[in-house]
Amino acid sequence: MCDVSGLNAYNRSGPRARKSGSKPRSSSAYQALNWLALDDTGASLVATAQALMQAENVIRKALPPILAPSCRVAKIDRQCLTLAVPAAAHATRLRQLTPTLLRALESHGWNLNRIEIRVQAGLLAQAHKSPPREVQPLGRKALESFEELQKNVSPGPLADAIGRLLTHHRR
Repeated sequence: MCDVSGLNAYNRSGPRARKSGSKPRSSSAYQALNWLALDDTGASLVATAQALMQAENVIRKALPPILAPSCRVAKIDRQCLTLAVPAAAHATRLRQLTPTLLRALESHGWNLNRIEIRVQAGLLAQAHKSPPREVQPLGRKALESFEELQKNVSPGPLADAIGRLLTHHRR
């Protein structure tokens, strides 16, 4: 699936007509959107991309936060919306939420009566991109406290774990 973010702000009156507060796009993005709008096929492509993004925004707001980032609107054909998900577990949960999703779409003006769910394993890598961990090293006082604790703990798994922690944080 291609990234078409920013197309919602584009309309037929030209690239300068964007929503207030939205980020300005580069001139190459303006040129590309203008070029697409000149052709009937390109204008249709832009309209389709906008429709998919709008439907995906509605779906994401209606989904639980854990599912929302991994769900993609793949296609809208007649009165059927196709969702792409990375795994069968996602598909199972989404099938349970289908009535809720249809109501959310209907409340936003979409005339849909069916949602199909397709598993696409390629989405798995995209769905599990987590932000890098921010690890803060233990301070001097914390290390001294753990050293004192290690001295007072009898030998065993807890003492071993404290020893590993101290070794790791002294590096």
